[in-house]
Amino acid sequence: MSKQTLSNVLLYGILDMGYVDEQKATEVTRQLIAGGAGALQIRAKRWGRERIAAMAERVLPITRDAGVPLIINDYPEVAVEVGADGVHVGQDDGTIDEIRYLVGEDMLIGRSTHTPAQAEAALEDGFDYIGFGPVFPTPTKAGRPGIGMENIQSVHEKVGVEIPMFCIGGIKPENLDQVIAAGARRVVVVSALLQADDIAATTAEVVAKLKG
Repeated sequence: MSKQTLSNVLLYGILDMGYVDEQKATEVTRQLIAGGAGALQIRAKRWGRERIAAMAERVLPITRDAGVPLIINDYPEVAVEVGADGVHVGQDDGTIDEIRYLVGEDMLIGRSTHTPAQAEAALEDGFDYIGFGPVFPTPTKAGRPGIGMENIQSVHEKVGVEIPMFCIGGIKPENLDQVIAAGARRVVVVSALLQADDIAATTAEVVAKLKG
């Protein structure tokens, strides 16, 4: 497997199992991809490794057929086991060298960042992409205040021109124009897509706004 790139991805989707019925996960995956999500992460904070791996094995044929990278949250070893395209880690989940040792040279590694300094450090360390946020307070990051939008443009100019930078946290169609105006080029949208009546249509709406 040669390393993929997220340079052409505008919308990064997350299959967050806190929002998705396990039995409907493959259909939700298809809808996100049909709407234009260019990458998909499996996130299941309360699940064990085996359950996450089993879900990834269900989803992977769909993402592969669509040419959409599948990324596993938190568990490098699961990403390797199932043959995913990448792994996403937080600030406390090890160094780039430790993670790269586990997953090899051909897997994408992303890092969550919450300050300009963390974003710049992720670039310097050699991560393939970053998430930057939460822009707004969000239930998926309970207890973490929104960082606001004042740093989006400056971080994009320092980091986002070098590696893909995805703004994340409380972003939805209703506030996306603000986030774009603040300098965002790429975003992650979670609950606003997963709880939508028509996931594919709402995903397509977000992608259309990002394309301008």
